[in-house]
Amino acid sequence: MRMFLGSLLFAVFQAALTLFFVPLFWCMFWMAPVPRYRFMLIWPRLNLWAARGLLGIRHRVIGQENLPDGSVPHIVLSKHSSTWDVLAIPLTVPQPLCFVAKKELMWIPFFGWGLKLASPIIIDRKAGRESMQQIYAQGEARHKQGFWVILFPEGTRVPPTQKQHYKTGGARFAVTLGVPVLPIAHNAGYLWPRGIFGKRAGTITLSIGKPIPSVGKDATALTQEVETWIETETARLGAP
Repeated sequence: MRMFLGSLLFAVFQAALTLFFVPLFWCMFWMAPVPRYRFMLIWPRLNLWAARGLLGIRHRVIGQENLPDGSVPHIVLSKHSSTWDVLAIPLTVPQPLCFVAKKELMWIPFFGWGLKLASPIIIDRKAGRESMQQIYAQGEARHKQGFWVILFPEGTRVPPTQKQHYKTGGARFAVTLGVPVLPIAHNAGYLWPRGIFGKRAGTITLSIGKPIPSVGKDATALTQEVETWIETETARLGAP
């Protein structure tokens, strides 16, 4: 009952926070993309603060020594078993991150309008193979602006005890640009599953792996290397 009420209160808090901050973000439209992104990190930071207070969900980060210094752009490839990672990873990686978002999300009142100001890569999933060209073109432009691109190679949220086929798009992008991949694993899905309810107290662990070079590799081999590390590390972390 406590977690049910906590989840309900958190959902109300998150909705109210979004309604308050999105108009404020609109006022930042004149700012350059990176400073505007930095300002918008207030929203996920307050969400995680509320999750700790209302739900008892904390987190710890391991492998911080593997974070690059930012002098070379990276492609971030991460496990995606929860919406928690969308909140936490931007606060963990010091470089500004550019997420890939389907264009339908831009139509969601308030949330979508605010998301668009965060400089995402907007794709049309119905475009098929052309959607990858959209990622490459917009991703290269974001790199020039100072962003790193983050992708979820499984393509969707996957429950923590399951696994889906890793798509090669993120690796292909890294190989095309000749930049390393920064792999990330976590066990958030156990404490923060899909939906409003079902959350439970505990400590999530987010693990940052060593950057994986892309030079001299094809996309399939690089994807396999990333998949092996992420899945092995996710299994090692287990349930909190």
